[in-house]
Amino acid sequence: MSGKADHGQFEQRLAEHRRLIAKVASVYAAGAEDRRDLEQEICVQLWRAYPGYDERRARFSTWLYRIALNVAISHLRREQGRDAGRLEPLEQHHLDTLSGEEPPERDERLAALYAFIGQLDPLNRALILLYLEERSYAEIAEVLGITETNVATKLGRIKQTLRGRMTASPTERLSAGA
Repeated sequence: MSGKADHGQFEQRLAEHRRLIAKVASVYAAGAEDRRDLEQEICVQLWRAYPGYDERRARFSTWLYRIALNVAISHLRREQGRDAGRLEPLEQHHLDTLSGEEPPERDERLAALYAFIGQLDPLNRALILLYLEERSYAEIAEVLGITETNVATKLGRIKQTLRGRMTASPTERLSAGA
């Protein structure tokens, strides 16, 4: 790739996909300042990796998700190592960012769902993020570097666990951490 044309093309693509970066940052960073820092870190890593991007191998959004999620998971691990108590649970405003739609009316079941998603490990959180984005199993597999079968298995387990939590009584949910 060469100089200014590539720089302009990168900026245009980045602007078109800025919302995806904000979604990833909202799921993996605590607080507005951390989210902005993570978004910036993702953009820097995207810029560094862009010369190696090959549109014949993957759509730009798939490539972007792969890098953004790797950066976000590394960021989360670094932050947890530094200060485990700083990570805030996934809240309504995070999921509003994910859906891009008007926030649904909040109720107890919805709060339990959000709490459940917030407790997932970084890989499963990425899996749910992509699933809520209505990405195909093939695309999720490509982004996360796992097989489609593994995507289906992991999503099935997450849904089964979620179903169990959602049908449990409020007391049982509290003891399960939701």
